[in-house]
Amino acid sequence: MNDFWLFFTTGIEHIADWKGIDHILFISALCLRYVWSDWRKILILITAFTIGHSLTLALSVFNIINIPTVWTEFLIAVTILITALSDLKKESNTSKKYSLIYYFALVFGFIHGMGFSTLLKSMLGRDRQIVGQLFAFNLGLEVGQILIVICLLSILTLFAKLGINRLHSRIFISGAIAALALEMCLERWPFRLEENKRETRIETKYTKDTHENFFSKSIA
Repeated sequence: MNDFWLFFTTGIEHIADWKGIDHILFISALCLRYVWSDWRKILILITAFTIGHSLTLALSVFNIINIPTVWTEFLIAVTILITALSDLKKESNTSKKYSLIYYFALVFGFIHGMGFSTLLKSMLGRDRQIVGQLFAFNLGLEVGQILIVICLLSILTLFAKLGINRLHSRIFISGAIAALALEMCLERWPFRLEENKRETRIETKYTKDTHENFFSKSIA
């Protein structure tokens, strides 16, 4: 029971942690087009995202798939950017039974699951009895997602009561999220990061060789 509570609370804290704002931005962009009366659609949307990240989270924990962290972090930023840009349309059709946003949530959930797996792997260590911990962690993520949505809709409701046009507030918030996501994409550009790592390795080798030459000359 202690393990269940630990992994459950860790799941909530991980997705709602402002230090790792990626997932908060994605959930906000995902649900920005909805209102309280759309709670069923929101629940389906969040569930689709949960199914997506649960699958890749499990596959990653069991070492069935393994994507380099630099690519995972970059792709997470891309999912935020695409979702936020989709909110910028003046007319956001949420009346369709299966609109494109549901498929976004499912597919993008696959990518976010790889991001969640890094923390979970570090907690599990060599423990192989992980089904209960995996379920608790995913449940915590689900509760955290719902809390984020509640906060978002509460803020949008407050804006509406202050007389701010809903369309204007949606475009402003999605534009801000898109700008942040674009900055993340540029910062996390994987080819640049790989090039920096390569240059660091070269500099380290050069420094090491220089020191070795210096000491060998000193001894001579």
